[in-house]
Amino acid sequence: MLTQKKLQAQVVQVGVDHGAIPDHVAIIMDGNGRWASARSRPRTEGHRAGTGNVRRIVQHLARKGVKHVTLFAFSTENWERPAEEVSFLMELVREVIKTEVAELHRQGIRVRHLGTLDRLDPGFRQEIENAVALTALNQGMTLNVAFNYGGRDEIVRAVRRIVESRVPVEDVDEALVRRHLFCPELPDPDLMIRTGGEFRISNFLLFQSAYSEFYSTETNWPDFGPEDVDRALEAYARRQRRFGKVI
Repeated sequence: MLTQKKLQAQVVQVGVDHGAIPDHVAIIMDGNGRWASARSRPRTEGHRAGTGNVRRIVQHLARKGVKHVTLFAFSTENWERPAEEVSFLMELVREVIKTEVAELHRQGIRVRHLGTLDRLDPGFRQEIENAVALTALNQGMTLNVAFNYGGRDEIVRAVRRIVESRVPVEDVDEALVRRHLFCPELPDPDLMIRTGGEFRISNFLLFQSAYSEFYSTETNWPDFGPEDVDRALEAYARRQRRFGKVI
């Protein structure tokens, strides 16, 4: 007779492919402010701690064999935050570009920007473009940084470009819309992780995440470590991805 513990263990194993590694992992890095509040520190310290966590997570995902990582760094809605916080985030990202891109390049990681640059000052835009150009030919992991990005904005811009190109209405299909997205060659995320305990996708990769597996953790982003990544990957390996079909 099976004990409850043994029965649970057997259930956990059903359909598990422990070697299944997602090709593309997208991460909503949430909880920086809550991390700071829990320590009676200003929100800016939470953002700095969160930024400092990016390298170890990206490196761990690369070691696991993930080929594409997309980080939600700053949304089109984040401009509505207090001006002081927005200014701090802008300077923090510029600081990260100066200190981290050379190391990413040395590791063979390709950096791409996902979003628009139209609200950034010319110097900042140039720094982002230089980082993308420097790493463009690298053959390792692709790190997509969604900065000044919004999923609805991406779709609206794609529709505008399609209308401007005067495509016959009968030729408009999913493939055409995809070709007009910011990075049309980017594969859809297999796994979307959100830290900080929320269950929203917050306007992130709306078109691309139609069949992404979603994983939420209570852990705030600055505390999200390699062991948390492993738990997310293990949860992903247990999923049965049907894409609307019956298996």
